Amino acid sequence: MKVLLVADARSVHTRRWAVSLKESGVETVLYSIFPSPDGFFESAGIRLHVFDMFTYKGLSGIKLVRGMLKSHGEAVRDLKAVISEEKPDILHAHYATSFGLIAAMSGFHPFLISVWGSDVYEFPYKSILNRMSVKYILRKADRIMSTSNIMARQTARFTDKDIEVIPFGVDTGLFRPMQTTGGDGSFVVGNVKILSPKYGIDVLINAFSIVLRTNPGLDAKLVIVGDGPCRSEYEGLCRTLGVMERVVFTGRVPNGMLPEYYNRFSVAVSLSRSESFGVVAVEAMACGCPVVTSDADGFTEVVVDGETGFIVPRNDAEAAAAAIQRFIDDPSLREKMGRKGEERVRKMYDWKDSIGKMLKVYGNVGRS
Repeated sequence: MKVLLVADARSVHTRRWAVSLKESGVETVLYSIFPSPDGFFESAGIRLHVFDMFTYKGLSGIKLVRGMLKSHGEAVRDLKAVISEEKPDILHAHYATSFGLIAAMSGFHPFLISVWGSDVYEFPYKSILNRMSVKYILRKADRIMSTSNIMARQTARFTDKDIEVIPFGVDTGLFRPMQTTGGDGSFVVGNVKILSPKYGIDVLINAFSIVLRTNPGLDAKLVIVGDGPCRSEYEGLCRTLGVMERVVFTGRVPNGMLPEYYNRFSVAVSLSRSESFGVVAVEAMACGCPVVTSDADGFTEVVVDGETGFIVPRNDAEAAAAAIQRFIDDPSLREKMGRKGEERVRKMYDWKDSIGKMLKVYGNVGRS
């Protein structure tokens, strides 16, 4: 079986799918409308076709509209040429925006679409054209897949077709409890996310400031793993609140190193304003680390409030601080909730199970 993925070559999630499918015996080819920043796919033995579609982004006004239409049309023609060359059995697009649109417009079947989050939560509400585009993509799809039940319900606003739920699991061989070195015995509040407004890191910094004021003698630090456009803004907020000396910004960390960080956290805190699945909470729980999350949709599905962690209202720094305080007041909660979280991930979100479900969909669509 040969599958042609239409997905973002830069995304760690695309890379995980592509490599895992290849390792499962699927001949996997990738088509991306963003160039890859490195030689990852070449080293993995996966053919990569790239059409750099967004060169029009620097334009404005009518030139922007013309550039967008021209570039999308060229991408469809280029994808058709790749399909003719590769002769895939299945065309599988990830993300129901431009990726899904050019795949749908190629006219190839069977055509599968996986929705990822903002493509059904945010994109359709920006304009009538966007909404029509998402409906068109879903109408053309032979199968539709979502990583969560909550996102499947959101996707159903734009289609009456069945939606297959395939959780974006984690590699429990990699993300697991482990002994770590280099810890100094401090209480560590941790976060792993892109530093952008969507993920509520400003709320987290404010919550951490409250924790420090409530516990003046506590040896505590906040470790923020990741990078993004708001880093300087968040560093400025830390200075304004007087907590900069207690906060560590690690910058971007390779995915394979994340389990070591999760295992050093006393609690992993993710206060996203929106979240379609909540993979960071699943990763933390797989490592036996309890979580505090916002009540964004994706988190409410993967976290059991009061059992694997605590769920607090979005944009509420005081509620987040109170939840963190519970782990300070009762250190036994970390082990108890961490154990429950690990059990939940192994039962519901193991990456091998996710791959198995995807292969089953491929097999069924190939026979239909």
